[in-house]
Amino acid sequence: MATVSPSWNYTLQLPRDPRSPGIGRATVRTVLAARGLGGAIPAAELVASELLTNAHQHTKGPYALRIVHLGGPDRFRVAVWDTDPRVPPGFGGSGGPVVVPPEDGECGRGLYLVRACAESLGVSVMRELGASKGGKLLWAECQWGGLG
Repeated sequence: MATVSPSWNYTLQLPRDPRSPGIGRATVRTVLAARGLGGAIPAAELVASELLTNAHQHTKGPYALRIVHLGGPDRFRVAVWDTDPRVPPGFGGSGGPVVVPPEDGECGRGLYLVRACAESLGVSVMRELGASKGGKLLWAECQWGGLG
């Protein structure tokens, strides 16, 4: 008799603290290892690290990490919500090529790395509604076996 694994998702609220991206990376490692997706950890951890660091550097408020099962045994989404509704350049719906920064550049590789590790990515901009703080949700979909 076949068994069906239930969907799963985890959300971690993080304060605006320089240690928060590291705590988020540790959470990704723990969740994926517990779900039998240990081989996907390096790429998913890199995606989470880039998105969390972006939230920390470019927003003034708290942020949150979310890891969501997408169906099938090996598909999941890594997402980061923050309070700033501005979408980072190159992350919107343009779908154009990502310009790789010069080798001696000290920043600007984040989106390039996220795209290399994810099957798809996107953004949802949220309006403020009642107690909701609005902001944006940047996400990258991953599939173990299909990660870059």
